[in-house]
Amino acid sequence: MKTIGVLTSGGDSPGMNAAIRAVVRFGVKNGLKVIGIQRGYCGMIDGAFKEMNFSDVAGIMERGGTILRTSRCGEFYTPEGRAKAAAKLKNAGIEGLVVIGGEGSLTGAKLLYEEHRIPVVGIPGTIDNDIAQTDMCIGVDTCLNTVIDAIQKLKDTATSHERAFVVEVMGRESGYIALNAALATGSEAAIVPEVPVDFGKLAERLFEERKRGKINCIIVVAEGAGGAIQVAKNLQDRIGYETRITILGHVQRGGSPTAFDRLLASRMGAEAVKALMNGETCMMMALRMNRIEHVPIAEALKSKKGLDMSLYELSLTLS
Repeated sequence: MKTIGVLTSGGDSPGMNAAIRAVVRFGVKNGLKVIGIQRGYCGMIDGAFKEMNFSDVAGIMERGGTILRTSRCGEFYTPEGRAKAAAKLKNAGIEGLVVIGGEGSLTGAKLLYEEHRIPVVGIPGTIDNDIAQTDMCIGVDTCLNTVIDAIQKLKDTATSHERAFVVEVMGRESGYIALNAALATGSEAAIVPEVPVDFGKLAERLFEERKRGKINCIIVVAEGAGGAIQVAKNLQDRIGYETRITILGHVQRGGSPTAFDRLLASRMGAEAVKALMNGETCMMMALRMNRIEHVPIAEALKSKKGLDMSLYELSLTLS
């Protein structure tokens, strides 16, 4: 193998640039030509390729987002689109591919290998941390720290005005961000898609806490669990607090990656190139017990990672 490609696809996550940097520098150091593919699978279909060297990735580790940019590509969902993309890769001499992204991105990589025998290696990058077979995905730690910082600031004004804040965080199908942020900030409740909520019981508990003298209340809700507006409507006038809504939105995706995410991305990026050089394909880099291991992409995609219910029970106990 002499030439490999690297792309980022789907939702961006902090640390993707560190992974790109590792792929480029580890590849070049080992005699490979590394081609950056712009705008994910859309760029693959369009042939948006550029050879990358050390200077192209200098100073990017500390930046959020992705210098290769990203997109969601409807055409790539079709066999015709994937055939077109595969032809562009082969015409450019790209013999292997590193794909950085979430479930959809890894699925696309798997299909490229199954249909066109292009060697692929995946790196899990998604703030939801919902990819199975890996303890952590790139971007999760940075996202959580961003959310925690915002909630701590809201607690200051919640205390000053004796209010309840309903804070909506990302997570259409996963409550990972909501649960862990609520636990780390001492919030009164985490509302997640995986666990049905009894608003009557929740309102009763929050009202009892108010009667005991608690002067603020923070409720963290994942967007897929109904969202902040619906939760506020169910609790308004029932918990003894004036209620305010904060939707954090895409601010959770941005920002300079934490040391953890930079290190994880660098380790996974280098290991992905090593896997391609050793002839491995359709594998995903996974963090397990602080080691980078290689697991089949098919295994990672069999099911979504479930919520750690022991953490959910702990959040109820400590709130």
